[in-house]
Amino acid sequence: MFTTRPELIGTHGMVASTHWLASAAGMAVLEDGGNAFDAAVAAGFVLQVVEPHLNGPGGEVPAVLFAEGESKPRVLCGQGVAPARATIEHYRSLGLDLIPGSGLLAATVPGAWDGWMLLLRDYGTKPLRKVLRYALAYARHGFPIVPRITETIEAVSELFSAHWPTSAAHWLPGGQAPAAGTRFANTVLADTWERLLVEAEAAGSDREAQIEAARRAWAQGFIAEEVEAFCRQAFRDDSGRNHAGLITGEDMAAWQASFEDALCVDFGAWTLVKCGAWTQGPVLGQQLRLLEGFADRLRYVNGVPTAETVHLAAECAKLAFADREAWYGDDPAVPLATLLSREYAAERRALVGDHASFELRPGSPEGRAPSLPAFAMGADRANVALAGALGDPTVARDGSVRGDTVHIDVVDARGNMISATPSGGWLQSSPWIPALGFCLGSRAQMFCLDPHLPSALKPGRRPRITLSPSLAMRDGQPHIAFGTPGGDQQDQWQLCFWLGHVVGGLNLQAAIDAPAWHSSAFPSSFYPRHWQPGELVVESRLGSAALDELRQRKHRVIDAGPWSLGRLSAVSRNPNDGLLRAAANPRGMQGYAVGR
Repeated sequence: MFTTRPELIGTHGMVASTHWLASAAGMAVLEDGGNAFDAAVAAGFVLQVVEPHLNGPGGEVPAVLFAEGESKPRVLCGQGVAPARATIEHYRSLGLDLIPGSGLLAATVPGAWDGWMLLLRDYGTKPLRKVLRYALAYARHGFPIVPRITETIEAVSELFSAHWPTSAAHWLPGGQAPAAGTRFANTVLADTWERLLVEAEAAGSDREAQIEAARRAWAQGFIAEEVEAFCRQAFRDDSGRNHAGLITGEDMAAWQASFEDALCVDFGAWTLVKCGAWTQGPVLGQQLRLLEGFADRLRYVNGVPTAETVHLAAECAKLAFADREAWYGDDPAVPLATLLSREYAAERRALVGDHASFELRPGSPEGRAPSLPAFAMGADRANVALAGALGDPTVARDGSVRGDTVHIDVVDARGNMISATPSGGWLQSSPWIPALGFCLGSRAQMFCLDPHLPSALKPGRRPRITLSPSLAMRDGQPHIAFGTPGGDQQDQWQLCFWLGHVVGGLNLQAAIDAPAWHSSAFPSSFYPRHWQPGELVVESRLGSAALDELRQRKHRVIDAGPWSLGRLSAVSRNPNDGLLRAAANPRGMQGYAVGR
């Protein structure tokens, strides 16, 4: 099959990410003797600078990892929680049925800094300054603006000028968005990082002591103080009104990143590794479990999936995501074992027919009756004609502005492997904090204001996020790390990759390049939580005959163009010969893999 780029093969190390500068920084750390986790931290901080419309220091980072010498994979939770004052009663008292998708009211405790620090402390080898220096240099001296940054700033320029003056001052110098290809700096963020480094190094020469000092400076020091002070102000949000934030210094001090057991689901020789139900990650396992019963009908021809393969995948996705709406959340009562069981999948698989379904149909694991949030009870049929986000949905086709995400995969020669999907704190998520140089996130919009749901808002609870990094093991050893930005589409585009690689036999690059698709027939995780029954968004390279067959199967097909869906990247390691591989997505012209 034709590929846009070669699959990289080497023996020293591989880094793949959504921006070439982050991949290059990660590789520089590997060349300097660092391991995969050092490289991921360095790349993660660079992405906060060079893709500010997709993530930032005020956001979050979940990751799945497998470390040399350990017997099982682990999950890094760098997702902050709802503040102590963030109660359903508070939002209802403001006349809100949904948590706005922007502004300070939607902010959870920032998690990215502490997440990266915990990873560096427990699994890295480098001092903080050594891994932060690349991002610090780009913030201080400038980085090249990619076209999507300019487009995003222009899309929200009126909001900035009218309601978010601090954002206008930074992102609209001279009243204009910085032109694509020009150099742009964030010296305030550079000063913030330098101050954190000074406080870290004041703790002495011990690497771990420095990292702990940096964590305290963030959560209990000047960062927490400035965040609380800024949150006392009120700014316009998606509700059309001004609201102050809820985060306090006590909220910042009370939360820390953590490690937890990974969710592992077996599929023959493969084991899929995901985060738990506080993310949407288990839906990839549910989709694959459902598709096990259709194994003899899943086919690729010349590297392209058949229309039947796409149909079956889309219908299984609808069932899995319906369960996500009813059952997922940061709640120990989520019946994950049953949701991922073959018995439950067999029961649900019987609902898949030869034509597209138009209903949201959650199941009843363990005989429990499902509950759905109010916004899921009726579809957004009025907006069907506007549906079908493009590959990078930062600005949707209907003109609404949403955040997206970045992704990093790293593997080194020793077998350390990590997949991380940082997000949040987008430049369009909330006003820029002038004392710190970054924005807070808006992940609280993913909570429901229905107390009976696992995804209900509670102080100290994590929102049910879309961020969904992945590992795949064979024979108990890490084999592939992969993932993509894309909100609700992440675990659908990852399914496209999985089917291409595992079913179609395509190499990493060919599986990424293969035509992709996704369903929009379930509620969005993002405000205002719309959904479009029967909608199937596909890349035209699937072929006109396949698109016609899908329409005959009653799918509402949206042709998204030839190269528009997904920003996947992947790395792999064969433990038998030690060969490392990597690939990255050509869509969007930013993602690159590097290695040797």
